[in-house]
Amino acid sequence: MIQRLKDFALYKFKSKNKFGIHSPFIFEFVNKVLYEDGEYYSYQLIEKIRKHWLSSSSKLKVVDLGAGSKKFKTNDRKIKDICRISVQPKKYGQLLFRIVNYFQPENIIELGTSLGITTAYLASAAKHSTVFSIEGDPQTYTIAQKTIRLSKLENVKLINESFKNSLPEVLDSIEKVDLVFIDGHHEKNATINYFDNCLKKSHDGTVFIFDDINWTDGMKQAWMIIKDNPAVTATIDLHFLGIAFLHKGLKKEHFLVNY
Repeated sequence: MIQRLKDFALYKFKSKNKFGIHSPFIFEFVNKVLYEDGEYYSYQLIEKIRKHWLSSSSKLKVVDLGAGSKKFKTNDRKIKDICRISVQPKKYGQLLFRIVNYFQPENIIELGTSLGITTAYLASAAKHSTVFSIEGDPQTYTIAQKTIRLSKLENVKLINESFKNSLPEVLDSIEKVDLVFIDGHHEKNATINYFDNCLKKSHDGTVFIFDDINWTDGMKQAWMIIKDNPAVTATIDLHFLGIAFLHKGLKKEHFLVNY
């Protein structure tokens, strides 16, 4: 915990705002997406659903197929605790909405549905898109189904299966992938493997977003390897999230941006 606080303090000290960015592409992204603070039509409904789950004391017996949790001591977890600890906060959920709204991807893959709050943000921003969201735990998957119904979304395909088994099937079913959000199984080798698999169906405009890039030494190493991949031309490090772009016209650069 102390090391994570030190890492975050160092990030805040070293990170830049938009005026320290000289790449036109990244500057526009930071200005129009990262720092955009408008109130979009979907925010209110999704946050109402979040509030509903935050008040639920019902318990789930979670089967964790990933790296496990540093905060939950047992697999018996209250829904409100899952919502408070494991679900992306409002700030980052709405950032994901704005990213999708900006790029308007057709095929979105989310690894780690959790309660479906982030899924709803991804799907609401581009209703012509298809969001393939994979959740390994059956009981959490059931709650996510309810979230999507409450969100009145019809462009989400929820999949209850392990990432390892279902990701290849999803990739085989689509011609290309436009945006990938990896928010589960936070281990070095697993993260790199999911990235490499998705690269096979990626293209010049594909955007990769990784959660918890500074969670462990292994995740830090995974992020460094992803940054060094020849297909990646620019990255943005927000400390908790990492964003990788494949745009061939960009100079290879890495940006530490204050958010």
